[in-house]
Amino acid sequence: MASPTAVIVQARYGSTRLPGKVLEDVRGHTVLEHVLHRCRAIRGVDLVCCAVPANPDSDRVAAAAKEHGAVVYRGDEHDVLDRYYRAAQMVKAGVVMRVTSDCPLIDPKICAAVLELRSRVQADYACNNMPRSGPHGLDCEAFSFAALERAAREAADRHSREHVTPWLRTQAQFKRANLSSDGSGTDLRWTLDYAEDLAFFRALFALLPPWPAIASSEDVMRVLAAHPEITRLNANRHQP
Repeated sequence: MASPTAVIVQARYGSTRLPGKVLEDVRGHTVLEHVLHRCRAIRGVDLVCCAVPANPDSDRVAAAAKEHGAVVYRGDEHDVLDRYYRAAQMVKAGVVMRVTSDCPLIDPKICAAVLELRSRVQADYACNNMPRSGPHGLDCEAFSFAALERAAREAADRHSREHVTPWLRTQAQFKRANLSSDGSGTDLRWTLDYAEDLAFFRALFALLPPWPAIASSEDVMRVLAAHPEITRLNANRHQP
């Protein structure tokens, strides 16, 4: 039996800029619930796992993830690379897709395309942001468990341990692939770090099809084109 393909979503309660952000309500569902719901819709994924710090202030996040059907792994808060590795090990994943919990517009079709690209070219690592080819908040990465295991064993610098994949993205021994697009929307911010981002998501989701429908990135673009005032809500927080 083949090892499963797992989406592992990193999530925690603590955030210096917007504490508890993944539990904020956006049109009747938490940000984390939106992310997990979209991850379950990715073609080719066998399970969704939420990798949560073991510290008590993230207990609510772990409970919410379990409630919404995710497998939960609790691990080191700051060594996120180790947390990913041990979560992948726990679920016996052969392939891991990395998604962060502050991106409630993550697009299942784009994620599936990254997974398909990695498989088709037999890459150790594949992504859609090297360079980024769309809005900040649609970023996803897929890599083999073997590559993740090596990174967990050999990556030594703090940046790589905290951000999971920098070491993988720069090692010549790994075969890498990038899913490109027309590059439209790279100036847009679809991720949650600030109060302005939360206002953006609440205004936007009010105009999207209601749960459980999943609006594609193209659907979102059409709504924002018709309502440019929504994009202006967090434009001052532009992140290149």
